[in-house]
Amino acid sequence: MTATSNIILNHTEINHKIRRIAFQIYESNMDETEVILAGIDSNGYVFAKKLKLALQKISKINVSLCKVIIDKKNPWQDIKTSMDPEDYKNKSIVLVDDVLNSGTTLIYGVKHFLNVPLKQFKTAVLVNRNHKKYPVKADYKGISLSTSLHEHVNVILEGKNFEAILE
Repeated sequence: MTATSNIILNHTEINHKIRRIAFQIYESNMDETEVILAGIDSNGYVFAKKLKLALQKISKINVSLCKVIIDKKNPWQDIKTSMDPEDYKNKSIVLVDDVLNSGTTLIYGVKHFLNVPLKQFKTAVLVNRNHKKYPVKADYKGISLSTSLHEHVNVILEGKNFEAILE
């Protein structure tokens, strides 16, 4: 960590946010038998895996993971998922990413899933930076953070010490 870096969420706080978001997802899907957590590769997918574990501890809902592969430099390119569209047709989906910055990644992810009929579609992020270019919002968020455009949020979700750092 450099002198210009600040820890905005520590390991304990991130685990608390994961558990709280899991409860919110459960509350929105109490009548469902299955929820699909579609994590944007790579950190969004890691976050989705952690949400899946938390959801399985608090509910009997079958939670499926779907990896969403988006070229973040060219998000209009074809988006690939680890699930066939028939597998999420008429299901409840939560699109998951670690940080919502401009909304570009999330809006293109949303666009991809709208090609099939869905029962419900929500979004979840750990950090919402409030710099949106697109009309997309996080339905579930760990923390909202007003930052400058020159700052960067780095989320570490692997290993023994999770952190969200403002650099």
